[in-house]
Amino acid sequence: MGLKPTPGNVTEKWGQPLLFATPFRRVDSTARIIRCAEILIAAGVLELLLIGVAIFCDPLQNRKIERARHIYVRLAGAATEERTMKAALQNYHARMQRVLDHIDRHLDDDLDLDALSSVAAYSKYHFHRQFTATFGLSVHRYIQLVRMKRASFRLAYRDAQSITDIAMDAGYDAPDAFARAFRQRFGQSPSSFRKSPDWEPWLAAFGPLDTARSKLMQRTFTTDDVIIRDVPPTPVAIMEHRGDPTTLGATIQRFIAWRKAAGLHPKTSPTFNVWRSERCPASAADYSVDLCVGTDQPIKANGEQIKAGEIPGGRCAVLRVVGNTDNLEPAALYLYRDWLPASGEEARDFPIYCQRMSFFPEVPEHEAVAELFLPLK
Repeated sequence: MGLKPTPGNVTEKWGQPLLFATPFRRVDSTARIIRCAEILIAAGVLELLLIGVAIFCDPLQNRKIERARHIYVRLAGAATEERTMKAALQNYHARMQRVLDHIDRHLDDDLDLDALSSVAAYSKYHFHRQFTATFGLSVHRYIQLVRMKRASFRLAYRDAQSITDIAMDAGYDAPDAFARAFRQRFGQSPSSFRKSPDWEPWLAAFGPLDTARSKLMQRTFTTDDVIIRDVPPTPVAIMEHRGDPTTLGATIQRFIAWRKAAGLHPKTSPTFNVWRSERCPASAADYSVDLCVGTDQPIKANGEQIKAGEIPGGRCAVLRVVGNTDNLEPAALYLYRDWLPASGEEARDFPIYCQRMSFFPEVPEHEAVAELFLPLK
């Protein structure tokens, strides 16, 4: 009870080892103490331990422990500041994402600065500058591009709607004003684009929009987003796209026209994409994807290059993506690069594929849904 702590008795008290006494007694460098500090900071108990350990140490060790305490204070302060900044950035992005979702939902409404700044909970005097700084586009320019993208999709893929109605929905008072704006942006009139779209200038025109939606507000995935599901085999009709990805839009247009002629509506016949190459291969000629529709009916080609096939059944890792589904490469990379190595699973000999559950422009872009399937052994 009255023993003075010495190297001979510091490790015993009432017949029990003193917690951490031996490790700290043997410390011969500050580096080891600093390492212990880094390990224990997350537990929030280092300050108490350092005080307790100092009681049993000689003055030299106390000076080392005091240095470790100062380092702890600095590290803890930096960690707290980093967490605070990260939380503030997440909150900022969440507020901006609300604005994007509101624009998608209300494309046919008057999207003025007062309404959008209110959605973001920012002053209207600063909101437009913050929006431009975040997305690289002004609010007005962003809304124009989103409306024009919906209009171009309707022209290319939805022939039931008239060009006049499409112009009105895009915010133009007259078809000729819409036609001038469309030609200026894409180098084609709306009627010409409907008949034979030139997709290369279209992709270039929407590059800034893709950057705003996909890169600056990119979604991160976790293991909780992935489920393993047993899927049945699905007979499909396949239209292959091989070669330059900038011409994929033309293949999609033909695929949709063939489906309509075959009576294979998306609500009754599921839509799949099977990727047989990277999204951006070293050579554009190597790009390869299959456009598929689920059907067990006899296939009538009707002049198109259509063949019968099957998406095999079995275990699959499934990742559901909600929102902008134009570029699913980040989700596919997560499955391959992050989830698969950590899961202990092995990939089956079939490419990754997706099922398109809902489509833009039938639903607002932030409500489009696709499920990615990674076949497993």
